[in-house]
Amino acid sequence: MKNMVIFEPAMCCSTGVCGPSVDKELLRISTVLDNLNKNGVMVERYNLTSNPQIFVDNKTINELLDKEGSDVLPVTMVDGTVVKKNDYPTNQEFCQLLDIPKEFLKSEPEDSEGDCCAGSDCC
Repeated sequence: MKNMVIFEPAMCCSTGVCGPSVDKELLRISTVLDNLNKNGVMVERYNLTSNPQIFVDNKTINELLDKEGSDVLPVTMVDGTVVKKNDYPTNQEFCQLLDIPKEFLKSEPEDSEGDCCAGSDCC
């Protein structure tokens, strides 16, 4: 199985899904990673506030931050190689990069719009 690690900018909590106004992209990422976990696919996720030492210890990330600054985040690595900078992978990219079926990204029951709320008032 492929090893994916996402290095994120500084956030108020480990997922960034908190506070009065939730970023829809962070909500999507949290949902995708939760669904992947439920399907046995582990993706490591680190943010600069909660895990600063891992940014120092990872030579590739440390060099990227030195050259491009924190605006390069988020950075996604697969098997030690940077595969995406400045943005999170799309759902299609998650499937391609991890070599998984798109069903792994969906929660049960299958939603109709492809987002976490599926038309409900939960968000």
